[in-house]
Amino acid sequence: MLVAIAKAFGAAGIEVIRYDLPFRQQRPHGPPRPGDAARDQAGLREEMRKLRERKGGRIWMGGQSYGGRQASMLAAESPDVADGLLLLSYPLHAPGKPTQLRTAHLPKIRVPVLFVHGSRDPFGSFEEMRKAIAFIPSRTKLVEVEGVGHDLGKDRAGLAQRIVTEFEAFRDS
Repeated sequence: MLVAIAKAFGAAGIEVIRYDLPFRQQRPHGPPRPGDAARDQAGLREEMRKLRERKGGRIWMGGQSYGGRQASMLAAESPDVADGLLLLSYPLHAPGKPTQLRTAHLPKIRVPVLFVHGSRDPFGSFEEMRKAIAFIPSRTKLVEVEGVGHDLGKDRAGLAQRIVTEFEAFRDS
């Protein structure tokens, strides 16, 4: 999915830098561990610093699932790290644990945030996502994708194009 999204953004003339978080660089498979977050956020911060030095201008940061969560946590702590966030399949809570929300940092986010989320995502329903997003004081939008789970489905090219269209409208509004 991330490759398809990068290609769709590139076709629209929007540069995308794909980056494997440090935990993924060290472990190609398996979930992140609790101790990985600080190192992963430091890695994101460094990548964003390099990008700003090289490119300048408005720069958005994003990620899917854990990567998006780390990007949002970094943006909450360091508002100048990015000019906006694109968060795919944000893991609002662990599957089956809706009372253990991952929202404490959301009120600190000061940049626009575009969320893309599937209707069958076990990490949060649309209703749960809308409630959580309301904590963010900046401009937000939830792009709801019907019939897909956490992986955002099999129509990668079609959804990637929809994400680019939604992103351009949101970014420019």
